[in-house]
Amino acid sequence: MTSIFEHALGADFARLHPQLRRRFGVSVTGGRACLGTGVMDHIWHAAFTRPFLALGTWRNILVPEKGRRVPFTIENYPYVDSHGRETVTFVRTFDLPRRRRRFDATMVYDHERRGIVDYLGSHQHLAVDLEMSVDEHGGLVIRSGEFRLHEGLVSCRLPGAVTGTAVVRESYDDDAGLFRVGVTVSNAKLGPLFGYWGAFRARYVDVVEHGVPATVKPRREEVRR
Repeated sequence: MTSIFEHALGADFARLHPQLRRRFGVSVTGGRACLGTGVMDHIWHAAFTRPFLALGTWRNILVPEKGRRVPFTIENYPYVDSHGRETVTFVRTFDLPRRRRRFDATMVYDHERRGIVDYLGSHQHLAVDLEMSVDEHGGLVIRSGEFRLHEGLVSCRLPGAVTGTAVVRESYDDDAGLFRVGVTVSNAKLGPLFGYWGAFRARYVDVVEHGVPATVKPRREEVRR
């Protein structure tokens, strides 16, 4: 019943807060998905990034709007993709005042890279290595590494000058009974680019009984890493 996140963290997985172990312990053999519902206290971006963020919405990547107290959901379903890889969805849906936005990702454990590869977007055309660690309070810290573009015949690394480094921090608030999440994307030269923070409650559903909705799966699965 080992999850892809337990593979990535190894012995450090046991240092996570018990609620985070449950949440990131979702796996195909475990047969459960984690569904979160909550509010983003703040979604922000630097003004000059908006055209780039708007471009990403064509394939469900990033959010070009700003907002406060934005309702959102996150869907983490484990399944085996068409290439035989255990995959976990990270589909975030933001109910902004004028429209709904999605930020899709699917994660797999890559044995050769010895870590998680995160495929971004509805067509998995961006792949990024993730480095995971556990902080002193049992929270999970995820830092992005190298970005790669896979589109048609094109398959290449993207230089750091045109990408950013994402840092995700997730913790559990025992007093409030909530998961808390914060994301910041920064560029070494341009500074902070985009981010959000908020909180949510989670529930767990039986994947064997209810299945995995087709709506959370990517429209195209990319085998290149």
